[in-house]
Amino acid sequence: MERVELTFRGGKIFALVPIVLFLIFCTLFFTVFKIFDMQALAMGALISIIIGGIFAKDYKQYWEAVIKHGIGSQMAVTIATILLIIGMFAKLMAASGVAEGFAWLANMLGLHGGMFTLFTFCAVCLISASTGTSIGSLFTAFPVFFPAGIMLGADPVVLASAILSGAIFGDNIAPISDTTVASASTQLYTRKQGSAEIAGLVTSRFKYALFAAIMAGVLFWIFGSADHAVSPMASLPELKYSPNNLIMLIPVAALLIVALKTRDIFKAIPVGIIVGTITGMVTGIFTWHDVFSIKGGEVSGFLFAGFNSMVSTVLFVLSLFGIMGILKASLMMDRIAAFICNSRFTDSVRGTEFSIATGTILATALVGGVTSASILTFGPVADEIGKKKNLHPFRRAVLVDCFSMTIAAIIPFLSAFIFIVSSIINALRADYNFIPEINPISLTLTSFYPLCLFVVMTFSVVVGWGRKFEGPDGTQVDEMAADFKTDLSGR
Repeated sequence: MERVELTFRGGKIFALVPIVLFLIFCTLFFTVFKIFDMQALAMGALISIIIGGIFAKDYKQYWEAVIKHGIGSQMAVTIATILLIIGMFAKLMAASGVAEGFAWLANMLGLHGGMFTLFTFCAVCLISASTGTSIGSLFTAFPVFFPAGIMLGADPVVLASAILSGAIFGDNIAPISDTTVASASTQLYTRKQGSAEIAGLVTSRFKYALFAAIMAGVLFWIFGSADHAVSPMASLPELKYSPNNLIMLIPVAALLIVALKTRDIFKAIPVGIIVGTITGMVTGIFTWHDVFSIKGGEVSGFLFAGFNSMVSTVLFVLSLFGIMGILKASLMMDRIAAFICNSRFTDSVRGTEFSIATGTILATALVGGVTSASILTFGPVADEIGKKKNLHPFRRAVLVDCFSMTIAAIIPFLSAFIFIVSSIINALRADYNFIPEINPISLTLTSFYPLCLFVVMTFSVVVGWGRKFEGPDGTQVDEMAADFKTDLSGR
């Protein structure tokens, strides 16, 4: 069935009204009024959608686009559900005191300040690479590493960025991640049947990810120390600062094992909650009343608190996806892709690779930093324009996958990653009063892995590092095949 284009009074450009208004709301909240409230942002997004509807020629079709292609899309519902479930696990970990136990361990090992920040980055890289889920890694790592790191003199902003960067790195290289599958499946061979093999893709891109990770690790070590240590271990005697709480790493291990074995976060998170609840109650770390209770007409316990802490974030995510639905239904993404395909940049090999990079970044920004969605959206376009220059499917997949993980994934006003991290930190602040507010813009500026990956990938395109062409039977060759020879003046 042919898709009906959503049209606007005043021309196609008015499809951008909701996203432009939303960016204005974000700028006012973050930079002018210093408000970091997810519900306020959700309100801004919804108001932007309402105003944008004024310019739609078919008002009913406009709201169908908001709901069907946006709020009701599989991606939006999946993220919202994960947030609600995993919020319970995050609160469980906060209530268990595992952060204080981990702080004790790190203190015994002499990991303080920048060294702890570097250690955290490496640990989260391993967690994310093993599980293949960046969002799941964020919710697993923050309750353990973030409060502990602040206790040990790590800079809160840089530490948060280290956790985010580690999650993105793991997602970038994991053979089981959705971005890997998406980037491989959208890049087809021209000289044999099938798409890029996952194993070959992972091998091809590993060197870029590793170089960027090393660069980021050095920066996290240098800038990861706070000017003044918080030292809550001395100032907050009520904290359960004891190695006994390290036993609550058991549910973390259970979650990671199930995630690694099943590749299903909807199986892994409930296992973590169940194992954590049982472990905590058996060891006496908390009672059933800490899990869930009703007293005086009020509901309490970490299950309710975790669910409730994510409601505002879910509202924001759904509102933002509503805007994305408008962009999709108005064919704005298709127009951007067509413009890139027909641009003069694609006359050369280097220009073609820059076109793929630019298109990937734009697509990622327009879908709120959801990398798998941007790859599935722009991947077929990259396949089309890359084939014209005989670029190997591995090379095309690397460009799409890696550039989606760079600057567009951490735009403060649009990135789902940034907003999820902000919501997790706000939830933790309710349990640890020494955790400060984190400005999303500062979080973006210190997300060293995505920034370093952008530098590495740009260098790769400029000098042709790792550039391969498709040879006989889909093999990788250094030179363009004779029957594909065109103007190579841009190389």
